[in-house]
Amino acid sequence: MRTSFKLAIALAATLAAAYGVARTTPYWFAPRQAAQVDIHDPALIAQGQYLSRAADCAACHTAPGGKPFAGGLGMQTPMGTIYSTNITPDPDTGIGAYDYADFERAVRRGIRHDGQPLYPAMPYASYVIASDAEIKALYAYFMGSVQPVKQDNADSTIPWPANMRWPLAWWQLLFARPRTFNPDPSLDASQQRGAELVEGLAHCGACHTPRGLAFQEKAMADDGSRQFLSGSVLEGWYAKNLRNESTGLASWSEGEIVDFLRTGRTDRSAAFGGMVDVVEHSTQYLSDADLLAMARYLKQLPAREGRSTQWSPGTDTTTAALRSGDYRVAGSLAYAEHCQACHRADGRGMPRVYPALAGNSIVFADDPSSLVQVTLIGGRTPHTPHDRMAFTMPGFEQLPNAQLAQILTFIRSSWGNQASAVSEVDVARMRRVVRDKPVHYVPQEAAR
Repeated sequence: MRTSFKLAIALAATLAAAYGVARTTPYWFAPRQAAQVDIHDPALIAQGQYLSRAADCAACHTAPGGKPFAGGLGMQTPMGTIYSTNITPDPDTGIGAYDYADFERAVRRGIRHDGQPLYPAMPYASYVIASDAEIKALYAYFMGSVQPVKQDNADSTIPWPANMRWPLAWWQLLFARPRTFNPDPSLDASQQRGAELVEGLAHCGACHTPRGLAFQEKAMADDGSRQFLSGSVLEGWYAKNLRNESTGLASWSEGEIVDFLRTGRTDRSAAFGGMVDVVEHSTQYLSDADLLAMARYLKQLPAREGRSTQWSPGTDTTTAALRSGDYRVAGSLAYAEHCQACHRADGRGMPRVYPALAGNSIVFADDPSSLVQVTLIGGRTPHTPHDRMAFTMPGFEQLPNAQLAQILTFIRSSWGNQASAVSEVDVARMRRVVRDKPVHYVPQEAAR
């Protein structure tokens, strides 16, 4: 009994100490940084608007059908749904009561106005390397140009005790420590600019870098581990490997990367899932110089150990078989019935209209999750002024798991593609992910 009592006392004391440290972090770990900012300066506002697009603020803080930056976008996590918050300058429900120090601390350090930590769904671990000048420009834009919207913020569906905020302060102490951008002297000025964007405001690693057990990104920059941008699954989508290796960007040219970021499509590929929002809200607005800088930086990222820097397709025996009506390979007949009209017998689709399946790196990616999900629910290309029309792919959730698995396995192993099979279990798992997609929070009175 005495031992149990002592253990209970020790545990209570440890929890009390941990809570005390967590509650004091806003004062010593992320102290306020006051500054005067002219929120009416047109040049500063214009710079802030550009930076807000580079940071893709609208994609997360604007729900489908909602007002710009009013929040309500539901984000799926293993523990429940997190809803993005209202970041318009409304004083009651948005950030209108934030002074510059509040704003800076929220964006770069993940601490909101009341001193509570923000969920790491907000990529403050990346934004921390943004400069003071950039944060001031963002503050001027949001306070001096964005229209205020009165819309309450939705609570997360994460259950107690996992929804307690104070333990997040310990997450920040471990994984979101203050740091600055450290340029690699081996890169030229353009590549260094690309690195700064990719690692910082564009926060590419938030989706494309694998995460650990604590949901932390395993690398925040190309630190030698080569985990950075090596691909990760988020909300059932596989954010592809962006390193210069066979299943990453080895088969992409710099020009194709720029074209994809600007328009959401190339002659071989097209954006879908969350990348559609990235193109529509962010990358289509970036300057040619910044897009090229990002492409050049990505193309120089070395392959992981044991990975090839070249994609070598196998022999294409599929095209001739489909054209001759030879459907002996499992999945080929179903492909001819449901897919061939758009993607063609040679798997090359139609440039900028129907993405190719042959030689498309998302098709032969290490993880087939994106291919499975887009086949189930369909997708659409981004709306941008660079192409006359946006195109939609229907979903095929009506097909049984076994048939979908056969079709996708056929696609991943045809026309020279060489990738692992898709199983019925993979399809069933993705159906559960799709079933559990969150409903976004858009109050009717706020949407009007």
